Amino acid sequence: MAGSEMYQVTSATRKPRILLAACGSVAAIKFAHICHSFSEWTEVNAVATPASLRFIDRASLPKNVYLYTDEEEWSSWNKVGDKVLHIELCRWADIMVIAPLSANTLAKIAGGLCDNLLTCIVRAWDYSKPMFVAPAMNDLMWTNPFTERNLMVIDELGTDLIRPVTDRTTVVFGSGAMAETKDIYSAVRLFYETKKQSGGNN
Repeated sequence: MAGSEMYQVTSATRKPRILLAACGSVAAIKFAHICHSFSEWTEVNAVATPASLRFIDRASLPKNVYLYTDEEEWSSWNKVGDKVLHIELCRWADIMVIAPLSANTLAKIAGGLCDNLLTCIVRAWDYSKPMFVAPAMNDLMWTNPFTERNLMVIDELGTDLIRPVTDRTTVVFGSGAMAETKDIYSAVRLFYETKKQSGGNN
C-alpha cells in the first residue's frame, strides 16, 4: 500500500498494521523474509535506512509491501500544509518493529537524534503503542557498555527488546546476532493476540 492509499484504511475490522524497519546491519539481508512473514498476517509498510539498502534486495520484498526511504521523506513534501511522511507513518501503524536494529541507530534513538526517516518516526512515535526492537551487531559491540546504557534508555521509553542470539555461522562469532525471523514474528503476534484477548485496543 503506497501513497495516499496508506492513509485511507479506517475499518474497525481491519487487520493490524505493522511498520517494519531495517537498519544498516548485515542482518538486513533477512528483511525481505521478515516482511513476508508479517504480510501473511497483517498490513505491512516498510522503512529502510540508507545503509540498510546495501543489504536489502528490493525485488524479493512482498508485492504488497511498500518500502519507504529517506528519498520519500523529502520528495513527499513540497509546501506548507503537505503531509509529513514520518508523522503519517506514525499515525498509520499499530505496531513498529525494528529488525535489525544496528548499534548506530540504537545510539541515535537513545540520544534522541532524528536525522533520517526511521529515527524521525521513532522520535515522533506514540509510546502507548508497542515498538519492538531486534538488535543485530557483532559480539564486541553487543557487550560494549554503551550498548547496555543505550538499551536502558530505550527500555525507559517503553520499547520491547527481542534479544539477539549466539551466531555460530558467520566469521564474527558472538552473541549479538539478530533473533530468528520466526521468533521475532512470534513475539509480536503473541503480544498482539494477548492484548486483543484482554480487550486492549488495536
